[in-house]
Amino acid sequence: MPPYMPINSLLILVAVMLNACAAPNFKKLTKVMSDPVLKNNYFITHDEAYLPIRTWKSNDATPRAIIIAVHGFNDYSNFFEAPGSFLAKNNITTYAFDQRGFGAAPEPGLWPGVATLTSDLMSLTSLVKARHPRTPLFLLGESMGGGVVMVTLKNARKQGQELGLSGVILSAPAIWGRQFMPWYQTTALWVAAHIFPETKLTGQGLKITASDNVVMLRALGSDPLIIKKTRIDAVYGLTNLMDQALESAWELNDPLLLLYGKKDEIIPKKPTMEMISRLPKKAKATRKIILYDNGYHMLMRDLHAEIVWRDIIDWIETRNKQPLVVTQHKE
Repeated sequence: MPPYMPINSLLILVAVMLNACAAPNFKKLTKVMSDPVLKNNYFITHDEAYLPIRTWKSNDATPRAIIIAVHGFNDYSNFFEAPGSFLAKNNITTYAFDQRGFGAAPEPGLWPGVATLTSDLMSLTSLVKARHPRTPLFLLGESMGGGVVMVTLKNARKQGQELGLSGVILSAPAIWGRQFMPWYQTTALWVAAHIFPETKLTGQGLKITASDNVVMLRALGSDPLIIKKTRIDAVYGLTNLMDQALESAWELNDPLLLLYGKKDEIIPKKPTMEMISRLPKKAKATRKIILYDNGYHMLMRDLHAEIVWRDIIDWIETRNKQPLVVTQHKE
């Protein structure tokens, strides 16, 4: 190959190479086999996959709210240990589960597909609502989990399914879609995912700070359930999710608490502001947006995380009473 190549020739070469390449290995949603079941320590999906669940129960027998917390990319349910314990002491019960492909769930490292992720969350939401029919129920998603929550809400509306939610909490939701990526980045990702999808990448050398909580980050580094080497086709699948999540913002009419740190180096500010601009105007009265000056991507695990936890509690208490508010936190 010459040291340089005109872009048209490069694209033709890529097209030729792809004639013999394999598609990304995404798990497809399988045929319904049984009704989903919620146990104390796990959730059995419609196709009989066992997804581990952690629960932080309110100190009061009658909690004032229930939260289903959805973790981020390469993370798992343990992400909510600190906030879940704090919320439990404030009369809020939380369920968090390992999504397929993550933590102790089946096939860790293999991207399960957006349809599967959203179907699982929809099923679990219905089961938790049935267990606590009279308690306000909230979905909380961090990063990739936020994207899963957003697309799940859109899919539920399409299917005419009522989830019975009292509100949605999104912490640095994964909405960095392709429209905000340079063409060469999206092209390289597409080619890599179709030619060598099983190749694994690490985040070493990127010099990205996910949180100012160094002790917590070191603990994640030694946690065997945290995925440290990521398949390229999983990154491709995550990008598909982010595309869909950003597009779903137009229809996000649910009461919403959006949390974002100004020092976030994972999800850029530009797509986040674009997402905010797409939120329906008619839902302003039940929406609150909080921007944290000293917040990083892992807001709920940062050194100042308790501020975020208290903001979540306050919003749950005042839900539907506040107009759109943008708060600047200067810790």
